Amino acid sequence: MAKVLVETSARHVHLSEEHIKILFGADATLTHKKDLSQPGQFACEERVTVVGPKKSIANVIILGPARPATQVEVSLTDARTLGVNAPIRESGDVAGSGACKLVGPCGEVEIAEGVIAAKRHIHFTPEDAAEFGVADKEIVSVKIDSDGRSLVFGDVVVRVSPKFKAAMHIDTDESNAAAAFGECYGEIVK
Repeated sequence: MAKVLVETSARHVHLSEEHIKILFGADATLTHKKDLSQPGQFACEERVTVVGPKKSIANVIILGPARPATQVEVSLTDARTLGVNAPIRESGDVAGSGACKLVGPCGEVEIAEGVIAAKRHIHFTPEDAAEFGVADKEIVSVKIDSDGRSLVFGDVVVRVSPKFKAAMHIDTDESNAAAAFGECYGEIVK
């Protein structure tokens, strides 16, 4: 059976152009630090502090490019630390999600919604999806074999686009639960 690369997606923030200017200055643009596995996506030099009702988390990385709406992706452990509601959602599905404050070197922004725990998912091209026998929005399970912490993740949404590169994304809580460290691969089981 074919296996898919499993990557850990740590806490991060996607910013709108408006919020980039408020947090980092009127002439600010995101500074490319390194490419991510998904084509066109990159980690930035810029960082912010995410402030919740209970605590703050400093030095949270920004991912580029800019998005139409600001979104904060955290693990459920992070959400409890911050004291915010972070429903498990697909990226971009932020209606009614958690609120927080973002603090940058030049200003701060209150977002009324946009804090989520990203639903575990697999990015596939149409060709990859055909090879794996899955379709866009299909829900699958993925088995990860690790030393002493093998685990089957259910409720994994398949996302198909010609703009993607094959990779499954889990958050840090999920990665720790499966000891999915270093180069890790999973097998789709139905």
